[in-house]
Amino acid sequence: MQDVQNRVAAVTGAASGIGLGIVRALTGAGVHVAMLDIEERALSGARAAFETANVDVQPFVCDVSDRRQVQDVAAAVRDHYGRVDIVCNNAGVAAGGPIDETSEDDWDWVLGVNLEGVVNGMRAYVPIIKAGGRGGHVVNTASILGLWTGPRMSIYAASKYAVVAISESAREDLAPHDIGVSALCPGMIDTRILKSARNRPAAFAKQSSGMVEGDEREEIERRFATEGLDPNVVGEQVLDGIRKNKPFIFTHAALAEGIRERTERILGCFDGVEV
Repeated sequence: MQDVQNRVAAVTGAASGIGLGIVRALTGAGVHVAMLDIEERALSGARAAFETANVDVQPFVCDVSDRRQVQDVAAAVRDHYGRVDIVCNNAGVAAGGPIDETSEDDWDWVLGVNLEGVVNGMRAYVPIIKAGGRGGHVVNTASILGLWTGPRMSIYAASKYAVVAISESAREDLAPHDIGVSALCPGMIDTRILKSARNRPAAFAKQSSGMVEGDEREEIERRFATEGLDPNVVGEQVLDGIRKNKPFIFTHAALAEGIRERTERILGCFDGVEV
């Protein structure tokens, strides 16, 4: 999709972080954007920055883990704009801990947002893109932890590995309809992902010990804030990925080494005993 001007996009998790960076990049390129987020106040504040934009930017409160709500909001977006061409399933949360110590609530919450949110978004918006007959593009936010992982990451990584798999399969499904699919696999970005519990429903109260050890949390949060990539840069990388129809969108060149090492470990397990 080289020419994105006057296209219509729906972006989830749009009130902050990567989602807001994507909105800025798309609107700057002339795309009309439906901003979706679960935080109504943050969404209203973020939307205000686009009051004078030369494109139509509208806010929609949406919990991506709620299948019915996603369908209803998608219908409202379609009714307002007349079509949807680009979907960025970006909303995400984080939780973790040693696998045998993880809570059921953490699994249900993280998979509900990170995995089912992507499934709900694709099932709601892809039919609308198809109906438009002009092709389109879907960007699903995974993570570099969707390609290699480490300790305490089982919940988060499981959700992101699944997003990568869904994106790869859907890319094959949708290619005949001129709809591209990209998996966004960012590294360390200056976002509040480690503070995502601010949006945690009361129904999922039991928390695991976390993706990082308690005494390391403050240092990791500091590094995200001081060393993390600017979300606006990520937004421009996403726009580039849409235009080039990239199957994967990466944020840091250094991430290639971790992927290479994991691939070599996998291939190294073919040791001659296979039939």
